[in-house]
Amino acid sequence: MTKGLIVDFGGVLTDRGPDGVGEPPLIGAVLKARQAGIRTALLSNADSPGEPIPWLEALFDVLVFSGDVGMAKPDPAIYRLAVSRLALSPTECVFVDDLAVNIRGAVAAGLVGVHHTSVVTTLAELTVLLGVDFA
Repeated sequence: MTKGLIVDFGGVLTDRGPDGVGEPPLIGAVLKARQAGIRTALLSNADSPGEPIPWLEALFDVLVFSGDVGMAKPDPAIYRLAVSRLALSPTECVFVDDLAVNIRGAVAAGLVGVHHTSVVTTLAELTVLLGVDFA
């Protein structure tokens, strides 16, 4: 059973979808997943923002920034770290990223990978994998 959702920031959470306006749809999807009891994590190769960002903390149980932990995607160790901070096993987690190389790293670590190529297809895949209706 899938209990965790781990997402990348740039290219995933920032994708405003086909109309290109309004709040990016994946932000609402992460919030909806969290409200449904799915544990959520942000996994980014960026440096830490340094100070807390309230809207990120409202979306995610765990924030993992490469600059803080000294490793980066696609190293399988960073996915295992995110999963362990969620207190889950890799097989219980889905990872979403817009770069195929990062999906391969997640799969090598034991997670289910979703290659984000469009908002519509990612939401359809997450609906099936998480059992949450994102429509």
